[in-house]
Amino acid sequence: MPESERESAPSGIDTSKPSVARVYDYMLGGKDNYEIDRHVATAALQIAPDAPAAALSNRQFLRRTVRHLAAEAGIRQFLDIGSGLPTQGNVHEVAQSVTPGAHVVYVDHDPIVLAHGRALLAVDETTTIVDADAREPDKILSDPRTRALIDFGEPVGLLMFGLLHHLSDEEDPAGIVATLLAPLAPGSHVVISHFHNPGEAHPEVSQQAFTAEKLFNEHLGTGRWRTREEILAYFDGLELLEPGLVPLPEWRPEPGEQQAELGITYHTFTGGVGRKP
Repeated sequence: MPESERESAPSGIDTSKPSVARVYDYMLGGKDNYEIDRHVATAALQIAPDAPAAALSNRQFLRRTVRHLAAEAGIRQFLDIGSGLPTQGNVHEVAQSVTPGAHVVYVDHDPIVLAHGRALLAVDETTTIVDADAREPDKILSDPRTRALIDFGEPVGLLMFGLLHHLSDEEDPAGIVATLLAPLAPGSHVVISHFHNPGEAHPEVSQQAFTAEKLFNEHLGTGRWRTREEILAYFDGLELLEPGLVPLPEWRPEPGEQQAELGITYHTFTGGVGRKP
């Protein structure tokens, strides 16, 4: 690794190991990544050359769903788990453009995400970042910073963009979602985007999903491309909004929005929105 990268890394950042957040940042054209992250991203691009388009689709999905929750569903507070590195069109920017004063709590445990998040939000009293792992939902819910901005007696937008596929089956992602949803008031919404293995519907794409899963686990120690049925299980007990669980570009696309090409990742990155009745 270049000496300049080691010297420029913030304190506490291990630049010898890849980071999911930094790999994703590279795919989005960001600059908060290091040689090891670019190495993993390059390997992923060999399998799925359209991976940057998938990353862009996820950001567009974030903007559309957050805008819908703020403008149409009346949500005024958001809990974003596994928020990742700040980039253009963050949750608080989208929500507050519709509803000034909307409260947003970001949650992440990646040191570089925390460093950038704290700098970005230093003067914002309606937005904060909590240092916690998604595997500790009770810690997230009880954190004083969460409690200061989230009123659990009112509807909440629970956001999990590109998160749950980084939790293994043994870590019980469905149980984590259920724990986070339990204290939320009726009318709350959950938004999920997740890597998807389409199986027999798209056998060639399914095989590439298996290959990508192997790559992620070898380099990042995480990554699970789940079936449609497995992803739908996260929405158990919720009212799934139309058009349901679909490839990200198909969730209520907006006129003039740049559309991802129908490549490998089109059918391997899906999302949906559920409402707590």
